[in-house]
Amino acid sequence: MITASITENITYKNDKPTITLLMETDTTKEIRIVMRKNQVMKEHSAPKPIVVEIFEGEINFGVNKKELKLKKGDLIALDANVPHDLVCTEDAIVRLTLAKGDSIKRVNDVVS
Repeated sequence: MITASITENITYKNDKPTITLLMETDTTKEIRIVMRKNQVMKEHSAPKPIVVEIFEGEINFGVNKKELKLKKGDLIALDANVPHDLVCTEDAIVRLTLAKGDSIKRVNDVVS
């Protein structure tokens, strides 16, 4: 059994989103992304499918030349290699589910 909390030990950075590995299972990596209003994750893609959940706040999620306004409770799943970007419109906590073979380093590189 593995446990984690999406709401404990949160640190907001003023210059860029905060990326934290919450847990790793046999099949996934669960990542917390904490963003302040107006912070951006530039366009990028993942080598494997992902699921994004908005736990708190709001973001504009750009995908396929569309901008989706995602708010608390919304989820979106993307296939591998789909370009997307995030713009935080209200301080947010985002849960990102990565495939086991994906890398948290890749996610950190997006915000660097």
